[in-house]
Amino acid sequence: MTKEEQMYRITRFIWYVFYVIEALIAFRIILKLLAANSGAGFTQFIYATSNIFIAPFQYVFGTPAVGGSVLEISSVLAMIVYWVAAWGIVKLIVMNRDVEPYEARESLEEQDNV
Repeated sequence: MTKEEQMYRITRFIWYVFYVIEALIAFRIILKLLAANSGAGFTQFIYATSNIFIAPFQYVFGTPAVGGSVLEISSVLAMIVYWVAAWGIVKLIVMNRDVEPYEARESLEEQDNV
């Protein structure tokens, strides 16, 4: 397997994990907004599974509520932070790919002009 193929597989895996986390958090946000029954099995599963990813952001913002509906702004923050983290990790991996000398020269010249 070539270096590029390995990087491709690793970056695909990173994006896959990211999408799974984002989906869990998105389901959590929707369930909270729609005041889902917290006793339902699916709701309990989503809350329990997503809680580990939300925990670091849980008390960053207040949680506005109207009736039974809740908007977890900290969950939205978590989604943004995880996207930036996944994007950054993928960029670090891609930076390790082989580059032709003319590509490097052109890229450095562009950076100098900025």
